Order: sequence, then structure tokens, then C-alpha cells
Amino acid sequence: MKQFQKSSKQKSSGQVVVVLIIVLALLGGAWWYLNSNKESAAKEGTSFAKDAVQKIAVQHDINFFNSRLGPQARMNFPASAQQEFMNEIVRLGAPVRPVDLQGKIEFNSQFFEPHGSFHARIYYPARYADIDLTISHPVGRWQIDEIAFIPQREQPAPPPPAAVPPPAPGAPAPQAPPASTAGPEATAAPGAGG
Repeated sequence: MKQFQKSSKQKSSGQVVVVLIIVLALLGGAWWYLNSNKESAAKEGTSFAKDAVQKIAVQHDINFFNSRLGPQARMNFPASAQQEFMNEIVRLGAPVRPVDLQGKIEFNSQFFEPHGSFHARIYYPARYADIDLTISHPVGRWQIDEIAFIPQREQPAPPPPAAVPPPAPGAPAPQAPPASTAGPEATAAPGAGG
């Protein structure tokens, strides 16, 4: 009887170990899967932000802009505002350097609801402009939540320095005012040591 109890205890403890190993393997697999999806979503989001800035600010693709606006952004940018926004970008011409995009993707609750904020400076022939972009991936695809295009104000050209006319030949050189017009503080003569 004692031997039967020992073998049943060994079997049950062996089963517990097997169940623990299976549970740990499942948890490890789930953790790997979630991390893998997180990295993939971060890469996709950054790629979408680069693509959005390229298509909007460089290629002036209003169809892309319109199709990728999220619900709130669509309310902020009705069709007329979209056209005006794109016209403002087109007026600056073609960028003279590649666009440098800075920003990152973050996640709510560690793995879910990716969103990101990005900033790019675009250099045009006469000046530069900044673009700020907020994106998210609520369901199905990436969307633009907010976008702002801020061109640098045009700097007026500074006036050329006024040229000092040369003194007329034979004219006396300008002299310093006489010492008597100096205030009461000027009691010592210039050059007097003290």
C-alpha cells in the first residue's frame, strides 16, 4: 500500500512538472509573439510616417492625403482645407535636400494601440518648413490623426549698408567737440595719467 501511495505521489508530482513546463512554454511563446508583433508594428509605423511625408510634402499627392486621414483629421480637414493645405506646400516648390524624419512609435498597454509622433524639416530653395505628424493604427491600417505644415517666415533681404561719402578734397577733417562742452564728470583731460 505504501509503495502504491509513493508511486501515485511521484506520478502526480511528475504531472505537475510537465504542466508547469507546458505553461511556461506557452507563456514564453506568447511573449515572443507579442514582442515580434510590437517590433513589426513599430517598423510599419515609421515606414508609414516616412511615406506620408514623402507623398504629401514632396510628391503633393492629395489623394493619398485624403485617403489616409483619420476621422478627427477628416473633420479638421474638409476637402477645401485639404486643397488649401496642399497649395501652401506646392507654393514652396521642390525640396532641395532629402527629408529627415525624426520620431518614434509608442504603444498603449505595452503591446497594443500603436501611435507615433514625427517631425520633419524640409529645405526648399529660399527657406525651410517643418512638418509635424501624428499617426495611429486603430483598426486595419495606419492613419494620419494630426498634421501641421509650418513654413519659415520669409526673411526680407537686409538693406545694403549705407556708404560713407568720402570727404571733399581740401575740406577740413571733422574734429571732436571742445572740452568745455563736456559735462561735470569730465574733469581730467584726456591722456592725463592718474
